[in-house]
Amino acid sequence: MRSDFLVIGGGVVGLSIARGLRRTFPSASVHLLEKEADCGLHASGRNSGVVHAGFYYSPDSLKAKFTWRGNRLLTEYCEEKKIPLNKCGKLVVAKDHADHAGLDELLKRGRANRIPLEEISEKDAKAIEPRVKTCERALLSPATSTVDPSLVMQAMKKDAVDEGVQLHCGVRYLGSSKGQVRTTHGMHEVGYVVNAAGLYADRIARDYGFSEHYRILPFKGLYLYSSEPAGSIRTNIYPVPDLKNPFLGVHFTVAANGKAKIGPTAIPGLWREQYGGIANFHWGEFLEVALRGVWLMTNSNFAFRTLAVRELAKYSKSKMVSLASELAEGVKPEHYQHWGKSGIRAQLVDIKKRKLEMDFVLEGDQHSMHVLNAVSPAFTCGLPFSEHVCERIKAVLN
Repeated sequence: MRSDFLVIGGGVVGLSIARGLRRTFPSASVHLLEKEADCGLHASGRNSGVVHAGFYYSPDSLKAKFTWRGNRLLTEYCEEKKIPLNKCGKLVVAKDHADHAGLDELLKRGRANRIPLEEISEKDAKAIEPRVKTCERALLSPATSTVDPSLVMQAMKKDAVDEGVQLHCGVRYLGSSKGQVRTTHGMHEVGYVVNAAGLYADRIARDYGFSEHYRILPFKGLYLYSSEPAGSIRTNIYPVPDLKNPFLGVHFTVAANGKAKIGPTAIPGLWREQYGGIANFHWGEFLEVALRGVWLMTNSNFAFRTLAVRELAKYSKSKMVSLASELAEGVKPEHYQHWGKSGIRAQLVDIKKRKLEMDFVLEGDQHSMHVLNAVSPAFTCGLPFSEHVCERIKAVLN
């Protein structure tokens, strides 16, 4: 096979970049490799489905730049494709007075990023969600919504094909040399490679001389699903997060069908695709990830040991219910007995600075571009972020 552009990875970012390349270089051939039988079977199809508004992120970040625009573009896309959206909004609540400073910071960031965000009273919060718990104040994000991510992925896959992207599902990247990519279906001659491989992005990047100081650390996300009727919780309810790490804490998500779930966890994985049991187990990955985890226990700059202990406790349903009960009334253990399918967050770690990367990370040159960190809210940001990647590629090729 031969192509002008080869995208590796068929998640929301990979598909969006492939579509963007077709628009940016209309006379070029664009092919996409996806090792699974279909697109979007990893993080893109297993995420919460929340269409974020973007008020968590510092104004100088790429996440701040792309999330609000991504919210608008993805909302328009879903409406155009008639994909159901639950425009239920989001409440960020305070457990106590100490959380008020966090609410103030989020409000400050929201205003700096020009995002609709309202400071409301406890009474107003209860009018929106009668079961909510908050200490005197809360924030309302009216533009936050939820969608079934698998429906979005199938629509984007169809659009990619209709727009001329050549999809190769069930084809795995094996290596590269001298303008060629080796795959499970033979050699592929390539003009330019775009690596959007998620959990394996760092490995592929090292084949091209990048990701020298970066490694992917997998974190498993699990949700507990409610057996209560749809509408029992009306809106997404989130705690004030610790803005020093990229995880938002256990919260209520109201899915597109109106049913609630609590989570997610952020449990350190033992191998890259540790979805359940020993599926996808690899000794090499286990040793690599486990040794890195042990090293981070004593050498990280983000309290990895504390994070790991706290998150491992969330394997307990009672612990999850206890945390969720801080946000809403009437959270009963008998209503939360079913775990949903797990997702894996491909979180980038700077092993030189010993810290988690909080923002999107790109590295590349005139031969290849590597999306090393595209974690939440990448599902929301996929459309404008892909435009940014294509602009970077166009700049280095001109």
